[in-house]
Amino acid sequence: MANTVDYYLSKGFDRKTAEYFAAGRKRIVGVVPNDDFTLTIRFDNGEKRLYDMRPFLKEGTVFAPLIRPETFRRVYVDDAHCIAWDIDPNIDSSKVWNNKIDLCSDSCYMDSVPIGGGPDV
Repeated sequence: MANTVDYYLSKGFDRKTAEYFAAGRKRIVGVVPNDDFTLTIRFDNGEKRLYDMRPFLKEGTVFAPLIRPETFRRVYVDDAHCIAWDIDPNIDSSKVWNNKIDLCSDSCYMDSVPIGGGPDV
């Protein structure tokens, strides 16, 4: 029963998450920041999706540094295929872990919407 929607539902996953994992995990292969604090993300299955960061950009949260457009625009795909930002671009986040903000590819896929066209990612 492994790798089916029913298998993941039996493990306590909600339907949306069970369907995602049953279909196979997706890897991020490209990202473009948009002026409205959304991200255009390209996945390894060829899909482009739009991820809205605006609900997360609040003072007092881990995402607070991204409120500054110049920081938000420094987004990249890291070695683990996650979306990432270095808070201070002069610090190596592979050595100073708390300099990095990242989002996993699974949540980026599940919490984004499909789009067509748009910027090349």
